[in-house]
Amino acid sequence: MAAAGGSGPAGPGGLGAAGPGGGWDGDFLARYRLVSAKLRKRFLRKPNVSEAAEQFGVLARELRAQESLPYAAWCQLAVARCAQSLFHGPGEAQALTEAARLFLRQERDLRQRLSLSGGFAEHLQASHSCFAFAARLHLELGQPALAAGLCLELGSALRDMEQPGQAAPHFQRAAELLAAAELPLEALRCLGELSSCLLLTRDYDGALAVLTQAQLLAQAGPSPSSGAFLEVLVRCEVSRVLLLLLLQPPPPKLLQEHAQTLEKYCWEAFESGAGAGQLSQTGYLPPGLFLLLQSTVMACQEKDLEALKVLQAELWPLLSPEQNHLLHLVLQEMISPSGQGA
Repeated sequence: MAAAGGSGPAGPGGLGAAGPGGGWDGDFLARYRLVSAKLRKRFLRKPNVSEAAEQFGVLARELRAQESLPYAAWCQLAVARCAQSLFHGPGEAQALTEAARLFLRQERDLRQRLSLSGGFAEHLQASHSCFAFAARLHLELGQPALAAGLCLELGSALRDMEQPGQAAPHFQRAAELLAAAELPLEALRCLGELSSCLLLTRDYDGALAVLTQAQLLAQAGPSPSSGAFLEVLVRCEVSRVLLLLLLQPPPPKLLQEHAQTLEKYCWEAFESGAGAGQLSQTGYLPPGLFLLLQSTVMACQEKDLEALKVLQAELWPLLSPEQNHLLHLVLQEMISPSGQGA
C-alpha cells in the first residue's frame, strides 16, 4: 500500500501542486487530518476504522465533484488502507481501482488542458501502482478475470496516450490471465491489442509471434469456426502473410508454422493444382481474398513491382487500415530493400 500512494496527502502524488487553490487545500488538509485522527490508537479505546473509511469516502466524492482529482485519489487510498486493516480484500481492491482511475483521469486532463505529450509522470506512475496492487488483490481473491480487466484498462489508457510500448506488457498480461481463466474470446481481443501496439513500435517479429499465438488460440475454438472466432482467424492469417512478406526471413530463420503458412500461397502449390484445394484447408478466408493474397505472395517472389501495385489497389477495400499499412510497407520494401528480414 505504501508504494500505491504513500501515507498522506503530501506524498509523491503531486497533490500540493495539483490542488484547486490555497483555501480549498487548507480545508481538505484539515478534514483529512480530522478523519485520520480517528484512526489513532487511544488508551482502552479501539479506533473506529469503518467510520473513518466511510468519511474518507464522502470526502473523496466531494473532491471528485470539485475536480480535485489527486486529492480525491488520496482519500480513496485512505479508504483502501482502512479496508486493508479490516482484512476486507474486495473493498481494498475497489478503493485502489477508484484511486487509479482518478490519477489516470488527472493525467489525461493535464495533457488535454496544457497540450502536453508527456503529462506529469507522477500521476501516471501512481495510477500504474494502484492498478497493479488492485490486480494482485483480485488474483489473491481468485478473480483473474477482474485482474485482467484492470490490465486491459491500463493498457488501453496508455495506448490512447500514444504510449504503445508501455501498453504492450499490460495487454500481454491480460491475455495470459484470460486464457488461463478459459475466456478465449476476451484473450483474443487482448492479443489483438498487443499485436497492434507491437506494430506501432515496429516490432514486426513480435507482432508476428503474437498473431501466430492468436491464430492457434482461435483454431482451438468451436469447429467449424464462426462469428468472432472466424473474424480473428481471417485477420490473423492475412496479417501474418503480410508480415512474412515484409520480413522475408531467410530459410534458416523461417519457423515451421510460418513456412507452412507461406506454402499455401506459393508458386509450387499453385502449379501443382493444390492452390485451389487449399481453399478448403484455409476455408475461413473468402475465395476472392485468398486468390488476391496468393497473387501477392507470387508477385513478391517474382519481385514484380507493377503487379504488386495493381494487387494493392484491389486488396485495399478488403483489408483493415493496419493491414493496408503493412501492404504499403511490403511495397516500399520491394522498391527500396532495407534487409528487414535478414
